[in-house]
Amino acid sequence: MSTLFDKLWNSHVVNRKEGYPDVLYIDRHFIHEVTSPQAFEGLRKRGIPVARPDRTTATADHNVPTKDQHLPIKEALSRFQVETLRKNCKEFGIELYDLLHPFQGIVHIIGPELGITQPGMTIVCGDSHTSTHGAFGAIAFGIGTSEVEQVLATQCILQNKPKQMRIEVNGKLGKGVLSKDIILYIISQISSSGGNGYFVEYAGSAITSLSMEARMTICNMSIEMGARGGLIAPDQTTFDYVKGRRFAPQGEEFEKAVAYWKTLKTDEGAVYDKVYTFDAADIEPMITYGTNPGMGIGITERIPTVEELKDHSEATSFKKSLEYMSLEPGSQLLGKQLDYVFIGSCTNARIEDLRLVADFVKGKRKADNVEVLIIPGSKQVEEQAIREGLDRVFTEAGFELRGPGCSACLGMNEDKVPAGKYCISTSNRNFEGRQGPGARTFLASPLSAAAAAITGRVTDVRELI
Repeated sequence: MSTLFDKLWNSHVVNRKEGYPDVLYIDRHFIHEVTSPQAFEGLRKRGIPVARPDRTTATADHNVPTKDQHLPIKEALSRFQVETLRKNCKEFGIELYDLLHPFQGIVHIIGPELGITQPGMTIVCGDSHTSTHGAFGAIAFGIGTSEVEQVLATQCILQNKPKQMRIEVNGKLGKGVLSKDIILYIISQISSSGGNGYFVEYAGSAITSLSMEARMTICNMSIEMGARGGLIAPDQTTFDYVKGRRFAPQGEEFEKAVAYWKTLKTDEGAVYDKVYTFDAADIEPMITYGTNPGMGIGITERIPTVEELKDHSEATSFKKSLEYMSLEPGSQLLGKQLDYVFIGSCTNARIEDLRLVADFVKGKRKADNVEVLIIPGSKQVEEQAIREGLDRVFTEAGFELRGPGCSACLGMNEDKVPAGKYCISTSNRNFEGRQGPGARTFLASPLSAAAAAITGRVTDVRELI
């Protein structure tokens, strides 16, 4: 009896020796401008070519500006990193989806939308949120720069097999509850370190009822509970999403692929190292209050007090977090005034997210006290949003729709939240300074962010639906 993870891992092991990491073959390697330069320099120094340039996909996303993308990048370091990526891809024969390329975008958004990401694969990237691709029934995880070099040189990676966790969410989701709320709820229950050493398989009726884009949000944030990655068994929803995409198998090849993909599921009776089960009815719209994604509460709940913490060893970091956020233990976030709303990132910048937001805000106008940024996850998402008229909806609501990129998710480009200002964000991390030095971040779903944009404060979206 094997789990889905066992089947995928074992089928990709090139060499195994007791007491050593497995040599794991990698089907697809994604690279970007931040974690690849030193890896290419290592190859250059050793006179080694890229083993499989045809299995490597490059794009510029982290440091790119989201305004005036047709102009040279103003910020010197960002410009240097993007130019270095261009030079390295040209030298080593790797196709690059550069700024203004029709396929450019956030690395974890372009893989699925182009059909590069497929069930049964092993996928790596020098970025922790590579776990996003696990939504397709793939083993996908982030790697460090030395490992990026290892994969470029050999198309393999040395990895110890992690333990396995199963997280089931069963039942029907309530009004206004999205996949982002599911994953924030799970992390709030098991903590930001509860998945350390594990690879997670998500299952249960609430998970299988989700769209592919919603499943990607779940898997994207697996890393935020400390897990190595997360995956969901492929099903008809998966096959329908992949079918017809640019780099997906076509015609008879697609039917053959689906026949194999249908075998990618956990055998009945297979054993996991740890299992959690949650009821979808217990999940309400979620929001974080602290400085890690595990510090989350239901939108109507209070921030806990020190005495109410599940783990009292966290009391010091809890107090430090609230001091940074300038919040009081035991208080509610409902009604808290905001300064910025950011809708974007590899967690929630797909066309489905933008449609949800546009549908909610149509005919409404943003509050005067907030600036609202909508950052599509890719050129394809941006162009589709324009084709569907979503750009007009956003403009009429007072929102600013910009070009694709990681943007204000990580404060590594020009889109930063000023010090001391509060931002409700659809991104994945709320660490100190994550969205800019001194910025204060509340994580929430696209619907909750849209509600906050209209009211100018933390709002229970269920009251406005």
